[in-house]
Amino acid sequence: MPEIRVGAGHDLHRLEPGHRLVLAGVEIPAERGAVGHSDADVVLHAVTDAILGAAALGDIGRLFPNTDPAYRDADSGLFLSEAVRLAGLAGFEIGNVDTTVILEEPLLAPHIDGMRTKLADVLGIPVGRVSIKAKTGEQIESIGRGEALACEAVVLLARS
Repeated sequence: MPEIRVGAGHDLHRLEPGHRLVLAGVEIPAERGAVGHSDADVVLHAVTDAILGAAALGDIGRLFPNTDPAYRDADSGLFLSEAVRLAGLAGFEIGNVDTTVILEEPLLAPHIDGMRTKLADVLGIPVGRVSIKAKTGEQIESIGRGEALACEAVVLLARS
């Protein structure tokens, strides 16, 4: 029987005018973008942490600290690719990924398919094993006021 592991990831970033909004590697037109040391892609950050957690390999902050200038404005796909590589070296394969983006606006429905495709490409798995859902903050707290966005991710890893 294969060894099955589940990892959970979470990321949250502030939103401000003058910044890009990148989700799952896709730039989304928006009045406010995510602020961060890298490209602030909450989806890729949450999935990276979920993979690293399931494989017991640490977390994104330990591997790619925001104090390191090498990661300034970095494409978060690099972080995710490295997490996938490290999990693979530990003998794990990705079963599936499920994410929920929490963002008041813009509406993500028109972008979900492209986001799933891009995320599946970086993960090296079929798009049918990648789920991205979008929820609003219901006008409550920082997310609901449009001041922040977040992502929750769950990943299944398997090792024979």
